[in-house]
Amino acid sequence: QVQLVESGGGSVQAGVSLTLSCAASGDTNNTKYFGWFRQTPGKDREVVAIISRGLGTTYYDDSVNGRVTISQPNAKNTIYLQLNSLKPEDTAMYYCAAGTRTFFTLRFLKEVDFNYWGQGTQVTVSS
Repeated sequence: QVQLVESGGGSVQAGVSLTLSCAASGDTNNTKYFGWFRQTPGKDREVVAIISRGLGTTYYDDSVNGRVTISQPNAKNTIYLQLNSLKPEDTAMYYCAAGTRTFFTLRFLKEVDFNYWGQGTQVTVSS
């Protein structure tokens, strides 16, 4: 089992930056990739960014590409999501997730490919 705990959310003004953290614990050696997703009320959860464990290759959804950076410094058990130039439409609950598929292509990973999920951290951006 893997436990994921997100932190760093909050209420901010548009245009600022925010860094979310995800602390992973437990049987993390079996995880192959980590991802950040977000969800707003009434909508499906959508991928924001994914990073492969080890090589550190990344994938970003087109909606945030250029404004977001996912990182896992030194492949340690903390995964960060830096959000820059925040917009009101970035308002959502942000979730950290981890997956264990052996063979994968980051850009094709879906919500079902992630075995473990955190409880989420809320980001609210006001104009």
